[in-house]
Amino acid sequence: MSANKGRGTLDERAQKLLKTLIERYVRDGQPVGSRTLSRETALDVSPATIRNIMADLEDHGLVASPHTSAGRIPTEAGYRMFVDSLVTVKPLKKKVVEELNEGITDSGDNAQALVANASKLLSQFTQLAGVVTTPRREHNQLRQIEFLPLSGNRVLAILVVNSREVQNRIIDLDRSYNESELRQAANYLTEQFGGNDVVEVRERLINDLKNTQASMNQMMVDAISIAQRAFEAGDTEDFVLEGQTNLMDFAELSDIDKLRSLFDVFARKRDILHLLDQCTRGQGVQIFIGQESGYEPLGECSVVSAPYSVDNEVVGVLGVIGPTRMAYEQVIPIVDVTAKILGSALKSST
Repeated sequence: MSANKGRGTLDERAQKLLKTLIERYVRDGQPVGSRTLSRETALDVSPATIRNIMADLEDHGLVASPHTSAGRIPTEAGYRMFVDSLVTVKPLKKKVVEELNEGITDSGDNAQALVANASKLLSQFTQLAGVVTTPRREHNQLRQIEFLPLSGNRVLAILVVNSREVQNRIIDLDRSYNESELRQAANYLTEQFGGNDVVEVRERLINDLKNTQASMNQMMVDAISIAQRAFEAGDTEDFVLEGQTNLMDFAELSDIDKLRSLFDVFARKRDILHLLDQCTRGQGVQIFIGQESGYEPLGECSVVSAPYSVDNEVVGVLGVIGPTRMAYEQVIPIVDVTAKILGSALKSST
């Protein structure tokens, strides 16, 4: 049963009782009884009438009665009706918006730092898991490459993309390189590939090493090999996840097998990315409740997400992951505002 269909068959009293039940359950995590609803809604109806309305809500599949309690809890369909029709979302306080803005932009205009800050703040402000996909524009123009030697065989690759977007990647090489060798390699790569689309650069790197290696000197071969490692390192940075341990604080997710399955999903990345990619095709805040995600480990979780844009082009998605029993009226505006702030900050950095 869809939430909209359910609402069409509910009168105002039933809607108010459902809204109050969900808000109380989200706050306390305990089944809500008729006496509590009577006290909190201040409806001028008898306890017997409230019990009858609760029975109707249960028949509609919007609430359920746990075997161990006389009270009721919301179902996925109940939550869906709540977020679609009943939730009261208030604008964030000016102070909160300022804290989000300052927190995201306090690391300058490095795109990776902006994304990491946004994920951390989502987690901090919601006490849930915050996730932000790295920005992917349809066309990214490589401007410059630099390499800095670190300890051992490790090198910091610095890619300047578009106007001023800086991407830092630490790579492990087969041998150590001194500063002079790395400077020569970087100059060669910038000269050969600067101004080209990143996707084209990656293809050319592969083709050059396969087809023209015989005509290259050792410096060129080394430069191409280092560049390949640098671009491969970027493949693993699909999204930034913060605060997943917050989920251990919720009783409904604290079962060790559930946690293991959930953390496996985070580690594999593919399922989360597929889910978040769906959000790029929509507008504004989108919410997946329980089984709506299509992934069993997220069956008792909700994902509240929103795309973020640069120059009217959607370049990524951010959101929070938590139990279905979350404070949607608080989470929704935080996700919405953070998406707008991140998009604006990324625009300023490019």
